[in-house]
Order: sequence, then structure tokens, then C-alpha cells
Amino acid sequence: MEVRIQSIHFDATSKLEDFINKKAQKLARRNEAITLFDVTLKVVKPETAMNKEASIKLTIPSAEDLFASKVADSFEEAVDLAIDALDRQLEKLKEKK
Repeated sequence: MEVRIQSIHFDATSKLEDFINKKAQKLARRNEAITLFDVTLKVVKPETAMNKEASIKLTIPSAEDLFASKVADSFEEAVDLAIDALDRQLEKLKEKK
């Protein structure tokens, strides 16, 4: 599985990238069909408390791409929320098959 991390208008720290990679690997263990884990991080204007957005797209060859986007206080929290949403989507996909 390939993990792509894009940070728009800022540089993601290696700690944040490690956190995302760890979460991606955990999700990949639940569904081995995932080929691409594409994360886009951006700071939403104006500067408020809830201004960190994480958008994640999962590419699975045998199904439609799954997508989740969440806004939170920190990027870690936004990534966690988006992964939870994707986890539920993966469960629904598994039930369909």
C-alpha cells in the first residue's frame, strides 16, 4: 500500500507523518485490498480553534474509492475522525460482498 501525504500551505512535521503512516498501516491490516492511502492536510481560514482539515481517500481496485474529510482542533484529531469514518465505510463495503 502506498501512503501519500500532501500538506497545503505548510510543512507537515515528521511526527505528524509518522502518526499518519501508523494509522494507515493499522487500517491496511483490516483490509488488504487498499492500494493507495491519500491524505490531504490543510489549515482552514480564518484562524479559529477548529481549523485543521484532513481529507483521506482510499483506493481499492475492486470497489469505488472511499473518501472522508474531517475538521478538528489538531491534525491528529482530524485524521483520527476521518479514519473512523473510513473504517465504517469499509465495514459497509465488506457487508455488501
